[in-house]
Amino acid sequence: MHYAALASGSKGNCHALSDGSRTLLIDAGISLLQIRQRLGALAWDPGLVRAVALTHEHSDHIGAVGVILRRTDWSILATAATRTAVQRAQGLEIPASRWIEVEAGHPCDWDGWRVLPFALPHDAEDPVAYRVEAGGMAAAVVTDLGHPTALVADHLQELDLLVLEANHDVEMLREGSYPPQLKARILSRVGHLSNAAMAELLTRVLSPRLKQVVLAHLSESNNHPNLARFAAEEALRGAATALHLAHQREPLALPSAAI
Repeated sequence: MHYAALASGSKGNCHALSDGSRTLLIDAGISLLQIRQRLGALAWDPGLVRAVALTHEHSDHIGAVGVILRRTDWSILATAATRTAVQRAQGLEIPASRWIEVEAGHPCDWDGWRVLPFALPHDAEDPVAYRVEAGGMAAAVVTDLGHPTALVADHLQELDLLVLEANHDVEMLREGSYPPQLKARILSRVGHLSNAAMAELLTRVLSPRLKQVVLAHLSESNNHPNLARFAAEEALRGAATALHLAHQREPLALPSAAI
């Protein structure tokens, strides 16, 4: 299994998993053109994309859905509530012929892969993260959660690759320029994961099997890559786990050999 972060941050999110014959995107918060260009920049074939798994309906995760429906034949994996919320937010219809319904806590088979959505604490209709297992490898993409629940930790055991939110440094956010209401939302238990909470969760899911961790959804205003990296390195101290940071504007790829 290969992994790529095509974009990660408040301006758009899109992750990709591929086995060389099919590619699954997780979220599509950047344009279809950018998705294709960034896949190409990584020497990934955009023609291998078969589907997009949506985590929730916020605009930085679904921005390209309308164009994808018009210009591709990709399937859309989403819970029923997320499908409804996306349709309402984008003013479009996801046809039944293009929709693969998923349900939190219930694994499904997608083109021979085991895809397990699981619930997250976030201020959306039915937010989920995804654990994907294929070719003997297990990966999870987990962003947009306010706090690390026991359920989340349970689903992150025995992974080869973990993509995990490190959205903000609490002090930077509190002292920053965001309005009080927005600060309260981000800091809430259905907001976004801080560096400290990310590190706490890492310590709960660390295992000898975990070879790669990618920190994602870093705030450009309320975090600094060095702060997020330091928090994660403390949690991973002594472990044979490589650490990477996903970016908003530059794609990042990890080959299967690294995972």
